[in-house]
Amino acid sequence: MNLARHSLSSTSPIQIFGATFDSDFTIFTASTPAGFAVYQSCPLRLIRKRELTGGTLAAVVPLHTTNLMFLLGGGRSPMYPQNKVVLWDDALGTEVAELEFRERVRGLACRRGWLAVALRRRVVVFQVGEKVTRYEEWDTGDNPRGLLALATKPNSTLLAIAGRQIGHVQLIHLPPCPGPGPVGEPFSFPLQKSHKLPTTQSTSIIAAHTSALNSISLPPSGRLLATTSSRGTLVRIWDSVTGKLIRELRRGTDKAEIYGVAFRPDERELCVWSDKGTIHVFTLMVSGATSNRQSTFSPLTPFLPLPRYFDSEWSYAQFRIPVQSSHISLATNPAVQSPMLDPPDEEKCVVGWIQFSKERGDGEPAVEYQLIALTYTGGWYRLSLPHQGVALPRARTLSVSRTSKGKAKEETDGRTDCILEEYRTYGRWDGWG
Repeated sequence: MNLARHSLSSTSPIQIFGATFDSDFTIFTASTPAGFAVYQSCPLRLIRKRELTGGTLAAVVPLHTTNLMFLLGGGRSPMYPQNKVVLWDDALGTEVAELEFRERVRGLACRRGWLAVALRRRVVVFQVGEKVTRYEEWDTGDNPRGLLALATKPNSTLLAIAGRQIGHVQLIHLPPCPGPGPVGEPFSFPLQKSHKLPTTQSTSIIAAHTSALNSISLPPSGRLLATTSSRGTLVRIWDSVTGKLIRELRRGTDKAEIYGVAFRPDERELCVWSDKGTIHVFTLMVSGATSNRQSTFSPLTPFLPLPRYFDSEWSYAQFRIPVQSSHISLATNPAVQSPMLDPPDEEKCVVGWIQFSKERGDGEPAVEYQLIALTYTGGWYRLSLPHQGVALPRARTLSVSRTSKGKAKEETDGRTDCILEEYRTYGRWDGWG
């Protein structure tokens, strides 16, 4: 018997160039080799997609939940020059304006009626209404990452950018953020007159780190500020009004690239994620049912001259992003993978907070905060926190041991893992979700 010879080919891997939550974590955008899509964060649902030809996008930044988005070209074949920001009205399915600069755009941040653009050594702010008008610009130090953050809550004013010196953060107060407009109206916000807030100190400097900044994050209110440095071991929390250091949280002891920090909307917790593929969750509450882990030597720090390391606060919960190499190994074969795509970074992700409603034992709904993690290989993870609904001991400690070279090393005793509640995929070229 002669049987026909068949070949087996794998599907193309999911590759995400950029994934961005809106300021409330209600929706997120994803740019892929085929175009971009807008998803509802939870439950995961494709809202709309735009298949584009002629190039790829590095980022699609949504302006809250309106139809207005800011597009940046990127990848091996950028759709737009990398010195341009394109304003896209998704209701019309077309570009409505573009901003051109003399150099590459490094980062974007937006809120209702406002857009901040980070270049290598300056930040330019625009008012976005029926027209786009230049408001003001500020010089920064060398800022290759395009770090900046905007407070987005109604009546908030804070813009945080890189300072002129290494490790410094510059705080700027813009006119108050207006309240929400009609859903889906990109230009429903009235254009405000350019003015400064009536304050004697509209700009201040925080000397956050001695090494270069790696991330700057604000909660919607702008009351707090989180900073990390190129060392990637510490997250420092600052009072944005007084400039005082409130907390110092330790991600780990080894160097890492921190991808981002996100405050819980009520500012009681925050999460940190890095190139180690691990998400760390810290509480910001001084007292409560949950506390961060600390060294067994931490009670002695007020009495003995111990290094600050022993007084560190460690995350009370973690989650490690699963490696998907085994699932995409066929697709990453050079004979199968497109020459226009770079190998996907399996450790890279973006994390946001959501409120999830679930039934209690008495049948009544209970709302709790959970995490949504988006990987750049198309993974969507919904994670619950271990302390919610579970009584955990308030005192959580770490023991210290010695390595073979005599260096102190924290053990992982007491670590609690986040609970994976749901896993799905998004961004596939054929189905988009």
